[in-house]
Amino acid sequence: MDVSLCRAVSVTSANCSRAPLPIRGGRIGSSLAARAYRVDLRDHLIFPGLINAHEHLHVNTVPPLKAGAPFPNSYAWIEAFQVHFEEPAVAAALQVSKALRLWHGALKNLLAGTTCVAHHDPWHPALDATNFPVSLLRNYGWSYALGWPGYGPPVQQSFAATPADRPWLIHLAEGTDATAQAELAELDRLGCLAANSVLIHGVGLREQDIDRVIASDAAVIWCPTSNRALLGRSLDPRRLHAAGRLALGSDSRLSGARDLLEEMRGIAARGELGAAPLLELATVDAARILRLPLRGSLGPGAPADLVVVEDRGGDEHRSLVGIERNQIRAVVRDGVPRIADPDFAEWFAAAGVDTVPVTLDGRPKLLATLLADPALIALEPGLELSVKRNEGERDLAILARCY
Repeated sequence: MDVSLCRAVSVTSANCSRAPLPIRGGRIGSSLAARAYRVDLRDHLIFPGLINAHEHLHVNTVPPLKAGAPFPNSYAWIEAFQVHFEEPAVAAALQVSKALRLWHGALKNLLAGTTCVAHHDPWHPALDATNFPVSLLRNYGWSYALGWPGYGPPVQQSFAATPADRPWLIHLAEGTDATAQAELAELDRLGCLAANSVLIHGVGLREQDIDRVIASDAAVIWCPTSNRALLGRSLDPRRLHAAGRLALGSDSRLSGARDLLEEMRGIAARGELGAAPLLELATVDAARILRLPLRGSLGPGAPADLVVVEDRGGDEHRSLVGIERNQIRAVVRDGVPRIADPDFAEWFAAAGVDTVPVTLDGRPKLLATLLADPALIALEPGLELSVKRNEGERDLAILARCY
């Protein structure tokens, strides 16, 4: 369906525009269609859908390890977690089918305005569903970590098999000790440090290591909440961001933030980066680092994956960075709304999207029916179907009429 989003301000890291935003065939159009469906978004801002550059979609319901932190490195955390598998709550979480847990991780991201995710784990058939909640990084290479070779593809073979124009992902320097600090040099010795190397976490990188990363045109994915929870600190993002070699990830709730929006809010509150740089990390910088040329922008031809929020005045970037997920007015995927406030019901109907009423962290929303599987919703804290509440209100109304 051709759509014209009118009277809003379209915001990217580079500029703002008050021109109507055309959507044609699920992508941002280069011109307005003559008979487009018109959505009046006066006093609203439109942002590109966010890109979560590091996530483990299938473990967001697994209870985190509460004891032992800070660890010297991720390998010590992995070792400590082995006993945690025996906890009844952990066992119960892992008994849920992996396909459903992958869908839940994707829904968690979508609810917070993330429409594209880099999933750092073995591929699963569930990820190929045509109606999967988010877009995914595809055709990439990966290994898990230098010090944990038993999981994931072997480092050198995986790197050699990855085309130079595709990203290659690996957890690296995830720690504060000598083991973590030695990993970049070891990766370079193995011949696996190049322009398409994407290093996850990088907490143990020293100044000379950052020099080496920048000189090689490699990049780092920053997950500060996870780093602080497991290791007690994170890296300083400023030099890597200034060089355009940094993107942002939420990791998973097993160790990290609830979602990317919460991650951004925490960074802004701590004063580590401002709102505009944070938008860069989660849009254009992530798109460049992950070799996703059409993502992270509102340019013609880009997928119409959008986040709509109210204009709060002042710095437009702060109207997204710093808000709660239930304050998002609408999240749009492929040109149609997937979750939005109830006053956008006509937009859903015009797009042919059936909806169910839900509450998200206490606020009423409409959720696309294809995402409203009760088993899926039951996995997400703060998201509830409104049917039971409506039934209760109906019963009260009947009682009132009887008495």
